[in-house]
Amino acid sequence: MHTLPETGYLRLPQIIGNPKAIPPIPALIPVSRATWWAGVKSGRYPQPVRTLGLRITAWRVEDIRNFIQWASGVGSDPAWRGDGAA
Repeated sequence: MHTLPETGYLRLPQIIGNPKAIPPIPALIPVSRATWWAGVKSGRYPQPVRTLGLRITAWRVEDIRNFIQWASGVGSDPAWRGDGAA
């Protein structure tokens, strides 16, 4: 498992990985860019935070950590959804 900071933000390549980067970035959630954005739109994946800048899209580390725990069956409440629905 990757070590995530307690707080902060992650950009998309840090979440879905980028094998072409130097050095390669391993995926926390191994899905394609298109699958990730479709999941964000449908509510399956956490919503991004866009308050960092006009052209900056990032996700809160806490939301990604909660999603990973929920997806692995460890967490029970998908807190990023806000409605408590699974």
